[in-house]
Amino acid sequence: MSPHASITVIALKTLILLLGGLITFLAYRAYRRTRSQSLGSLALGFGVITLGAFLAGAGNQIFSLGLEASVMLESGLTAGGFIVIVYSLYAAE
Repeated sequence: MSPHASITVIALKTLILLLGGLITFLAYRAYRRTRSQSLGSLALGFGVITLGAFLAGAGNQIFSLGLEASVMLESGLTAGGFIVIVYSLYAAE
């Protein structure tokens, strides 16, 4: 990967981490205020998606995890996070 592409990936992963972290925090704060299980699940789902993006980026950039393995890791956690989000919306009170 070229140095320019690496910088772009790092910048995008950082943006995803910041925005995903903010969404997770706001959903968790709403859960704490309302004690709604749906909001707790929503926060968990966004947290899993954000964690997947972070781990894939860190694995690829810091630990030299191959691109294919990084994409598989991120895709698996993203799918899991979306499953939790769908559950949170389906089970909404």
